[in-house]
Amino acid sequence: LSSHTNQTKLIGQNSHCPIFPLPHNKNAFLAFFYLTENLLSFPGNIIGSGIFISPKGVLEHTGSVGLALIIWVLGGGVAALGSLCYAELGVTIPKSGGDYSYVTEIFGGLAGFLLLWSAVLIMYPTSLAVIALTFSNYVLQPVFPNCIPPYNASRILSMVCLLLLTWVNSSSVRWATRIQDIFTAGKLLALALIIIVGFIQIFKGNYEELTPSKAFNFWMTPSVGHLALAFLQGSFAFSGWNFLNYVTEELVDPRRNLPRAIFISIPLVTFVYTFTNIAYFTAMSPQELLSSNAVAVTFGEKLLGYFSWVMPVSVALSTFGGINGYLFTSSRLCFSGAREGHLPSLLAMIHVKHCTPIPALLVCCLATLIIMLVGDTYTLINYVSFINYLCYGVTIIGLIVLRWKKPKIFRPIKVNLLVPITYLAFWAFLLIFSLYSEPVVCGVGLIIILTGVPVFFLGVYWRNKPKCVNRLIESMTCWGQKLCFVVYPQGGVAEEEQAPSARSRRLVSETTARK
Repeated sequence: LSSHTNQTKLIGQNSHCPIFPLPHNKNAFLAFFYLTENLLSFPGNIIGSGIFISPKGVLEHTGSVGLALIIWVLGGGVAALGSLCYAELGVTIPKSGGDYSYVTEIFGGLAGFLLLWSAVLIMYPTSLAVIALTFSNYVLQPVFPNCIPPYNASRILSMVCLLLLTWVNSSSVRWATRIQDIFTAGKLLALALIIIVGFIQIFKGNYEELTPSKAFNFWMTPSVGHLALAFLQGSFAFSGWNFLNYVTEELVDPRRNLPRAIFISIPLVTFVYTFTNIAYFTAMSPQELLSSNAVAVTFGEKLLGYFSWVMPVSVALSTFGGINGYLFTSSRLCFSGAREGHLPSLLAMIHVKHCTPIPALLVCCLATLIIMLVGDTYTLINYVSFINYLCYGVTIIGLIVLRWKKPKIFRPIKVNLLVPITYLAFWAFLLIFSLYSEPVVCGVGLIIILTGVPVFFLGVYWRNKPKCVNRLIESMTCWGQKLCFVVYPQGGVAEEEQAPSARSRRLVSETTARK
């Protein structure tokens, strides 16, 4: 992903319709204001719909309330270790784009392409599918209070929501950003209400399930594989901890402000998640939580009485905004990858009137619709969390490789080597035992990533394609332009069909050298 500023320039050098309508930082005060906004938005980008989805999955695999709460706290600790490693990478390689930029810079074009490939085909579409299914479950649960909502009704409502938001994002950037701002309030309202009511319950003495004798009363003995899957479920809620690395170029003094954001935000998010789960257990037994298809709705029905309707409405608003946010960012990742020459050039085009990346949005929407039909919510969480952790680990391995390859490069932030080593030890444990416990789910993810290898060599590395292949690509691109009414941005990639960008050429030459 490019930085907000870079994307504003991309969508039109004379642009009246930027991808990110941001204020112009014309003086130090506005620069400081925008920096503060970024730092304050960090916890907001981590706290998402996952906290309304993952508690059931974590509890199911741990077998006790106490161990589930420990998993939530440890999840915050692991996120903090990963964030510190990313902070070093962010100031050593000061490029916006996060993992994609770092892996490409350290390991070359093929590794960067595989990360992009997995993000476009797995990480973003699967996350979108999970949040869309959660939206439908919370909307339908009050309609079906005594049973799980019907499969077909849940899928149809999820698809309608996804298609509606794809249309909104295709029609207007301003609408999309306003939806995000308005619906973000939903998750904050729901979490604040849950935590406050939970504290009231504790002060009233309703914390029987949290006493040590009950909290560590195991109804099943969790294996190491179960613990790995519990971490995967919890890590879905923590995804977003690397958000600031996508806008590194915009941060003022990242050497000070990246660590500051990490030390403030990760403990805050861990506190919110842990106490949200504690609040759940002041109202529900573990068995009631496991049998609930919408945990926050059950919590509201037990404690809020007449105002129980607030919970499904708030969570539905939160997940609706989450779908919109993931569509917004995933389409921009496709757009950015196409500009680098790693994806078809059609995905780097925007609508002539609305200035929205319609082809990229349609690809994200189609991939999500397909994934939505092939798995249940908790299987999809395992699927996307495994791939997420795989990509995080490869990126942090890159930090150690960079220390070895370029020991004298200037590093404004340099973490102790024990930090990446500790993270990678946990990473290896998680991936090995997740693969052992869910070989089909994790194996399919690995196979999809590896399918990117022939695609890279045929689509990116192979420059001198036969004329018939080039004509076919040109005709399909032209057909796509006419269908979506899209063109290259002014000053963008209009020349890319004739010659690859300098960056793409460099990536190809690096891959050739490695061969």
